[in-house]
Amino acid sequence: MTLRGRAFWLDAPGHGEIRPVALEPPGPGEVLVRSLWSGVSRGTETLVFRGGVPESQHAAMRAPFQEGDFPAPLKYGYLNVGAVEEGPPELVGRTVFCLYPHQTRYVVPASAVTPVPDGVPPRRAVLAGTVETAVNALWDASPLVGDRIAVVGGGMVGCSVAAVLARFPGARVQLVDADPARAETAAALGVGFATPEEAAGDRDLVIHASATAAGLARSLELLAPEGTVLELSWYGDRQVTIPLGEHFHSRRLTVRSSQVGTVSPAQKGRRTYGDRLALALELLTDPAFDALLTGESAFEELPEVLPKLAGGGIPALCHLVRYDTAGG
Repeated sequence: MTLRGRAFWLDAPGHGEIRPVALEPPGPGEVLVRSLWSGVSRGTETLVFRGGVPESQHAAMRAPFQEGDFPAPLKYGYLNVGAVEEGPPELVGRTVFCLYPHQTRYVVPASAVTPVPDGVPPRRAVLAGTVETAVNALWDASPLVGDRIAVVGGGMVGCSVAAVLARFPGARVQLVDADPARAETAAALGVGFATPEEAAGDRDLVIHASATAAGLARSLELLAPEGTVLELSWYGDRQVTIPLGEHFHSRRLTVRSSQVGTVSPAQKGRRTYGDRLALALELLTDPAFDALLTGESAFEELPEVLPKLAGGGIPALCHLVRYDTAGG
């Protein structure tokens, strides 16, 4: 018997629609999941919505269960929490996280879902994919006990990094953002806050996640001699200028990239993708992460909501998509 669902598709850059989906019943080793919540990452996903993925990155930017190709039409997304309706007995009835697009019901291999710990509400579990990015970044950065650290850019990724660092022994962490309203978020996460002009310098490590050239330049200025900027921003098809004159060479500064598509070399061979995601979900038992959930709408509203998110009309970190009224 064919099952029915509905999915959000980007039919052209800047325009999306909800389409019906036909599903085959799950076979051996597969699960049928009914979506409870999904999340929109304002960085990567709105860039995809605008059609800003450069051709050279089409393969690298594919989501695990993406359908279609960049720039459009395609079904894209990777923050989904749902309930298993059919599948192996140990998973039926469990709440799970999956790197799946915005869709009411879907069938995937059982290995593609990760059970959500009992102490993590389904809404908060949507953040698992972004907290996983933060975990990988900190594996790359290897901060030391007592480090002076700045996180430049108070978006979804930057705030996730700051939230994890807030629990790092002895670290002095400051979230840096041009929007003074981010001070409230920083306080909820348990870290300091400053605007770029007021940020403390002489930092051992700076995590940059503002996706702006100005933020990257300021990150270099904040470093102590021989310090490192870990670059988490995704610029898409934009050209970015980086100031490598003045004190860059004499202070022996480092700019290093980090990307969640592979497990950090610091942990390769010891940790798997599954280990990394399970750790992210474990960290989400902390209710401080609720500060990152700043907007909510129904699944049916996505065609109207995503253009507003992409254009900045809705000021959100992680925007939640609710499925309680979506039906099949």
